[in-house]
Amino acid sequence: MTPEELANLAHLRRARDLIDREYARPLEVAELARAALMSNAHFSRQFRAAYGETPYAYLMTRRIERAKALLRGGELSVTEVCTEVGCSSLGSFSARFTELVGETPTAYRARDHSALAGVPGCIARDLTRPSPKRAGSEKRQAQWRPSVAPHEPDTLNLLRNSA
Repeated sequence: MTPEELANLAHLRRARDLIDREYARPLEVAELARAALMSNAHFSRQFRAAYGETPYAYLMTRRIERAKALLRGGELSVTEVCTEVGCSSLGSFSARFTELVGETPTAYRARDHSALAGVPGCIARDLTRPSPKRAGSEKRQAQWRPSVAPHEPDTLNLLRNSA
């Protein structure tokens, strides 16, 4: 990798970190491009080349990831979760959620998530990360039940293999 490519990657990482921190507020490509010290079009092309998805797709993936955690908690309605993660349209939120997760937010919220109760957050996040490629895996995960206590090493291996 050339020094210029490394510098570009560092700039892109600043924009991606901004998305990760500020996902719940409106973010425009222009703001993200400024954070990466690039023009809007160049930033969008470079972001997609580096991370395999557009800045908007990455932002929505972060929002859906957080929405899944809030829905698993069960204290908020789907509408409240939609607003909490920065989406202004319940219809768009539900459509994107369904596209990435493979089921509606209401169905996801109603599902039993006790299998993830004792799993460390970083592993639960990896197992439940939304992705159009993994949309069917959420239903498989819902059927999985740990056969050992969550703190035992074998459970972590089962979790890793179930993804």
